[in-house]
Amino acid sequence: MVNWSKKALSGAAALVALGVMANSAEAQPAYGSYVGVGGSVGLSDGPAGTDSSDFAMVVSGRYRLLEAPVSLRAQAFLFGGSFALVPTVSYDFDLNYQTTAYVGAGLSIASGGNSPSPVGNKTSFVIQPGIDYAIPDSNFVVFGNAIFAFDAFEGGGSATAIQGGVGWNLGR
Repeated sequence: MVNWSKKALSGAAALVALGVMANSAEAQPAYGSYVGVGGSVGLSDGPAGTDSSDFAMVVSGRYRLLEAPVSLRAQAFLFGGSFALVPTVSYDFDLNYQTTAYVGAGLSIASGGNSPSPVGNKTSFVIQPGIDYAIPDSNFVVFGNAIFAFDAFEGGGSATAIQGGVGWNLGR
């Protein structure tokens, strides 16, 4: 009888250990996709005759792919010169349970014109480093990033913009 109780206790301990390991394996830092709003500050001036917009509203989104440290991201620049959309694919580095740093690459698709957005006024290649912070015990995410747009202005020149804001975690 003693042998049976030792086996039962060992089996129960093994099941508990497997359950703990399975739960911890499913947890992902800064888990989730989000949609947010914020502001953008353009740090570059366009070529002569095309002043870059200094400020714009930004609508930002992230779709985190499960099982891979990759996210699909997009930012729309509104009310700051011309309209621009910046879709990127990022590689994510989880720093801790709430914080993810990333580096993305993509395109800046601008509507053109004499009043450039913070990321320029023509389609260009972009690099986007940034960070996301999931506020504990809430659905809020604070985000911040920079966009380096190469050959972003009609007439030449690169654009640099810094964005930040607050998002709502969609749970995926």
